[in-house]
Amino acid sequence: MSVTKWMSWEGGVDLVALSKENIPMPNVIVHFARMVHTPVGSAPSGMILLPDETGAPKVMGFVSTDKTVGDYFGANIFAGTPFENAPTLIGDIQVETDKATASVSVRIDGYEVRLELSELGEINRVSRQSPNLPFHDASLEASAGKVRLVVNGEELAVIVPPVGISGGPAAVFSPAGIYSR
Repeated sequence: MSVTKWMSWEGGVDLVALSKENIPMPNVIVHFARMVHTPVGSAPSGMILLPDETGAPKVMGFVSTDKTVGDYFGANIFAGTPFENAPTLIGDIQVETDKATASVSVRIDGYEVRLELSELGEINRVSRQSPNLPFHDASLEASAGKVRLVVNGEELAVIVPPVGISGGPAAVFSPAGIYSR
C-alpha cells in the first residue's frame, strides 16, 4: 500500500470528551504534540474543539507554531471529516511529560488551555484503522486514568468516554506515532 499523506509526532497529549451527558458526539478535543512532522515541515501542533455553554463549538481549528504545517492537516490528513476546512490558528504549545503524567499548555488568541493527564497506564503499541476517521493510526499510547482540563483559568468538567473517535482510549499520552493515508 502506497502512503501519500502522513504526519508523525513526538510527545502527544490527547483528549476527546463530552461537555455534558446526552450529546451524540464528543464536543471537546485537545489533541497536541511537542513536535509534529509532515512532508511540509515540522512544528509543535495539534487540534482543538471547545464548546460554548450550549455544547456548540466556540473554538475549532488546527493549532501550530507554523502556518504551513497547520494548513497541511485539514486537506491531507482530515479530508472528509468535519475538520477538513478548519482554520489554522497560530499559538504557543508546551508539552511536559514524565513516567506518571503528561500535560499540554496551549495559548491561542483569547484562550489559554491546559490539559493534564495522570494515572497513566502502561504504554501499548497500537495499529488501527479508525471506524470514524480516514487514516491509519500506528502509535504508542498509554491511557490516562485521570483528566483535568482548564480553560482560561476555569476547570471544565468533562465526560471521558471509554472509547474515543479513533477507536482507542479517549484520553492518552502518545510518546510517538504516525497517521497515514
